[in-house]
Amino acid sequence: MSAAYEKTVDYGLGALMRVEFTTRRGSVVAYSVVLLLETSARVEAIRLYDTAHGYNEMHRYSRPKGKHEGIEFHGGTLGEGLTMAIDEIEKGYAEMIEGWASR
Repeated sequence: MSAAYEKTVDYGLGALMRVEFTTRRGSVVAYSVVLLLETSARVEAIRLYDTAHGYNEMHRYSRPKGKHEGIEFHGGTLGEGLTMAIDEIEKGYAEMIEGWASR
């Protein structure tokens, strides 16, 4: 089963979180959680958590360089990684956006 949703995390900044995940027999088998920033020009990716390589991976983005190489951010299950990714964005989105803008 697959599901997806978007959530505004800060109306003033224009920060959104997009979550997509797939479960099989009650376990998460794939996910993508991305922090997006709506600017006057376009929507920018700021931070991405995903399982494209089969493990919990995080990619930073920067304004001049775009997507950076991924790093493993959690050694647990994919379900735990999904929960942690959502929590990280909800709690740290302002610092993530600041880092994107300053790199």
